[in-house]
Amino acid sequence: LLNINVGGKLFQIAYKVLAQYPITRLGKLALYTDPVKKLQLCDDYLVQKNEYFFDRDPSIFHYIFHFYRSGVLWVMDEMCPSNFVEEIEYWGIHLKYSQRCCRILFEEKRDELSEYLKIEKELEAELEPLESGAQFDGKFLGRFRKMVWNLIENPYSSVPAKIIAVMSSFFVLISIVGMTLSTVEEMKNKTGKMWMEQMEMICAIFFTSEYVMRLISSSSFKNFLRAAFNAIDLVAILPFYIQILFENLDDGDMQYHEELHKVENVSKLGKVLKLIKLMRIFRILKLARHSTGLRAFSFTMRQCYQQVCCLLLFIAMGVFTFSALIHSVEHDVPGTDFTSIPCAWWWAAVSLSTVGYGDTVPDTILGRMVAFVCISFGIILNGMPISILYNKFSDYYAKLKAHEMSQ
Repeated sequence: LLNINVGGKLFQIAYKVLAQYPITRLGKLALYTDPVKKLQLCDDYLVQKNEYFFDRDPSIFHYIFHFYRSGVLWVMDEMCPSNFVEEIEYWGIHLKYSQRCCRILFEEKRDELSEYLKIEKELEAELEPLESGAQFDGKFLGRFRKMVWNLIENPYSSVPAKIIAVMSSFFVLISIVGMTLSTVEEMKNKTGKMWMEQMEMICAIFFTSEYVMRLISSSSFKNFLRAAFNAIDLVAILPFYIQILFENLDDGDMQYHEELHKVENVSKLGKVLKLIKLMRIFRILKLARHSTGLRAFSFTMRQCYQQVCCLLLFIAMGVFTFSALIHSVEHDVPGTDFTSIPCAWWWAAVSLSTVGYGDTVPDTILGRMVAFVCISFGIILNGMPISILYNKFSDYYAKLKAHEMSQ
């Protein structure tokens, strides 16, 4: 018998049993004749007791011991998958020796743990800034750039940093309110336009200053450009300067071109300016920098993109299927709105979403039966992913909030 001491517990296994598994650690220990090679396989050797000592977990070795006796590796649910895999790899035993049912459950549990750890890591990275204060040590104006970085990126570092974070959200809301009021008819007079332009200029100056401060405090220009939040900040300030540029071009054209060409150019520039002004709506995305809820929602969409894409695929299939059915039973009705399958897409979309505007309705009994099936399918379809998305959003939001408070 081979005497084995694992973590203070003694086990005895026959040499001929261990020899049946020569690629395992204990199998090599039983087959080797060179004492030096044997000592390399264990942690210590007790000459008086003729015991090979292994500084490993004795509770898991019970399953290794049972494997040598029966040829079957047991896998218990209460075990940590990572720890168990580490132990059996040390002893040189493959997971294939376990029963198929146990192996499937164990691999599922290991995949769930890996996915959980991956999400935890990504959640921590969600709140971790791209830079750290230590990266400015020894660099040009490192102390000044670190101070600017704390003001802009770390709102919990000081009271002024918290004030700047609040001001950033405040100016975003002011900008969105100003853009909204600029479309009101009563605000399109000369005084209203002047107030809106001044408000827009103040917001643009603040956003530009904020962007420049982030650029100055960045330790890597490449990483700065690749960051999503910095791209949002750039989109927030570009419309203001592009609008000024086009207005100057417009003035130049008014001086040097013919009257007809001037009118056409003003019309084209007006359409471009409207599109550029509309880009200011993306400033609301800046709130995600200081909003845990928006970050949790964005993180949920990224983690559940497969479920969301699957939902969109089912909706598309439903729209095409029920629009074809409603057209086949309603196209002969006089004055029907279902003159073609593309014309029925809108009805199928609003019916699947259970909104049902009522602007287009079937007239025949068969058409109403198709509509009932369409609405029922929409209720089932919309109800499936909602619980998954909501549960994950709640979980991610709680974890992000806890991590944020711990910081």
